[in-house]
Order: sequence, then C-alpha cells, then structure tokens
Amino acid sequence: MKLLRNFYGRDTLTVAKEILGKILVHEVNGIKFKGRIVETEAYIGSIDKACHAYGGKKTPRLEPLYGQPGIAYVYFIYGMYHCFNVITKKQGSPEGVLIRAIEPLEGIEEMSQLRFKKPYDELTKSQKKNLTNGPSKLCMALNIDKRNNKQDLCGEELYIEDCACEEKFEIVEAKRIGIDYAEEAKDFLWRFYIKDNKWVSVRK
Repeated sequence: MKLLRNFYGRDTLTVAKEILGKILVHEVNGIKFKGRIVETEAYIGSIDKACHAYGGKKTPRLEPLYGQPGIAYVYFIYGMYHCFNVITKKQGSPEGVLIRAIEPLEGIEEMSQLRFKKPYDELTKSQKKNLTNGPSKLCMALNIDKRNNKQDLCGEELYIEDCACEEKFEIVEAKRIGIDYAEEAKDFLWRFYIKDNKWVSVRK
C-alpha cells in the first residue's frame, strides 16, 4: 500500500527511521523500478547547519523544502549528480529525509543499463555492489532527476509503498556523510541504516 501524506507529516527523525524497509517505486514509460530503502539521513533546517535551508534561507532552489510533506526535493550536486529527498513535518518548516541507498528489487536490468550501459549479467562484482548504494547512484539507476523535483509522492509515478514482508531488522544510528563543514551538526547521529544490509553506502 502506498504511503499517504500523514506518514510524511510527522517528526523528521521518526520518518527517517520508519521509512527504512519501505519500497521506493518509480514508473517511467511503462517500466517499474523498485528498491527497498536501506539508508537515510534526516535534515532539519531550524537547527541543522548541514541543511540547505538552515537559518531560514529561502531561494527558488529551496522552494520544495518549504512545501507540503510528501513531495520530492531533488537537487543537483557537483554539476553532475542528483539526490532525492522526501519532505517531512509540515508546510513552511524546511525538513526532509535524504534517501541514501536502496536494495534493488525490480527493473534491475534497466537499472544496469542506466548506471553502466550494459546488461546486469555483464557487470563486475564491484559494479553490482555499487548499483544503488549511494544517493546519486540510486537516482541514476531509478531514472530520478530534476524532472521529479516537487513531484507529489502520493501520486502515481514516483512514490513509496509499504513492504508486504514482515522482516525484522535493527536500525543503526550514525553520523551523516560529507558534511564536515556543518560544525556541531556534523556530529548529529541523523543517519539511519539497516544493520548488515550489503547495500548500505557507508557503515559507521
């Protein structure tokens, strides 16, 4: 069952943990990409120097961060990669969850072509491991880009659904990645991942 807006409209740290194990789905031109979310990071603009909207910063680029919970915030980094976030809490409060890694489930052959331009069975062991184990990698594999920015995750094309399985897992809390500039915020334990899952990008 697709997650509804009330799932996203809650405490951001809670959403960042409870979205683990859920299934990210992107349907493009009749192709359905699916992956289990195994790693996330929380960002809370009011207190978080790692958040793009820290201190109430507002620019056209940051508009989605202030939008209603349950929309996508897709931004460009290093002039070549995209990152996908879900907006949380409430409209006007710049908070969200970065999806850092997924476990590929469906559309894997298409993911391989998008990431490496060759069939999955021709990928090296390293390439298979690196298919979706990072925020930009998963965006490439699932064909998520700036066209998906501000998209409603309660719609029919890009959304997150509950997992039908009842698998139990342990959640690890760790420091976020690549935010050494963020002063005290770099030490917040706001990265969450499924323990022992091989698709996690970085383990503590």
